[in-house]
Amino acid sequence: MTQLNITPTQADAAAANANANAAATGGKQVARWRVADIVALYELPFNDLMFRAQQTHREHFDANTVQLSTLLSIKTGGCEEDCAYCPQSVHHDTGLAADKLMPVDEVLAAAKVAKENGATRFCMGAAWRNPKDRHLEPIKDMIRGVKAMGLETCVTLGMLETHQAQALREAGLDYYNHNLDTSPEFYGQIISTRTYQDRLDTLERVRDAGINVCCGGIVGLGESRRERAGLIAQLANMEPYPESVPINNLVQVEGTPLSGTEAIDPFEFVRTIAIARITMPKAMVRLSAGREQMDEALQAMCFLAGANSIFYGDQLLTTSNPQAEADRKLLARLGIRAEAAQQMPLEQSGCEHGCDKHSAPN
Repeated sequence: MTQLNITPTQADAAAANANANAAATGGKQVARWRVADIVALYELPFNDLMFRAQQTHREHFDANTVQLSTLLSIKTGGCEEDCAYCPQSVHHDTGLAADKLMPVDEVLAAAKVAKENGATRFCMGAAWRNPKDRHLEPIKDMIRGVKAMGLETCVTLGMLETHQAQALREAGLDYYNHNLDTSPEFYGQIISTRTYQDRLDTLERVRDAGINVCCGGIVGLGESRRERAGLIAQLANMEPYPESVPINNLVQVEGTPLSGTEAIDPFEFVRTIAIARITMPKAMVRLSAGREQMDEALQAMCFLAGANSIFYGDQLLTTSNPQAEADRKLLARLGIRAEAAQQMPLEQSGCEHGCDKHSAPN
């Protein structure tokens, strides 16, 4: 993987420090994060960056609590998109068979098990370019059923039209996940069947419908440090920035174009978590795909850097995840508690649609 050895100017470093200090102290952040600001954060000494991220984290969250999320693939494979990292694409020969949408009762049974195992958030993912309207009826039943268990709900279904986002909100959906994947500059090397603007348009429709936004990206795709900074800048400059920010470490799958890509340096990954925390201080920063390839010490550093949610369970869409029992033991050794459910009745929320940002308390 190519790394850019960028030495920030004094002005860039000062701007980055001003932004980071504002985030760490609860002060007003400047209007926008420049890519140069974020590169300057990457260039800070590791201990200084970690200290700053931990300060920011403690301003807004209990540093010894994480949210346990479970992710279920409710429709696997057969996706029309050509994302270079994804084994579910019809463009790649990965041996993954396409399945139909899971029955509602099977999804609800999986959600029940997830709750019994300690999860407070349940995310459902379908491998579509965009759902058809007929697909939404069973998915709305899934959302209602999962919410009835007291779990926070999230779905990721691909691109949405305005009326589809509104229908999901009316079903009670808490979060919609739609990742940017990488920076605008590097994006064309990863996917050609969907534009960056397509992704931004879907996110705008989700936001306008009153659904909380879950949006992050993947590192280790072969991008440069500056391109990683470009992804963070895109996320942090959203108005408002996402309530939920999953940071994925590429899981290489044989048969995909990115199989054999040089892995990201572990400390660079931790830096990315820390910078996500500094630039988006009230967001849930989710340690997502790729945890199986991280040792316990690296995961602990990610928590110190400000990650406060993990995907929990034995399977994460089509790739394996650390076993739930191993997760429980690690969290216990670190003195980290699982977050209790924080569902808010709609009538007590801050707006008539129940769209208060309860996942990111002040």
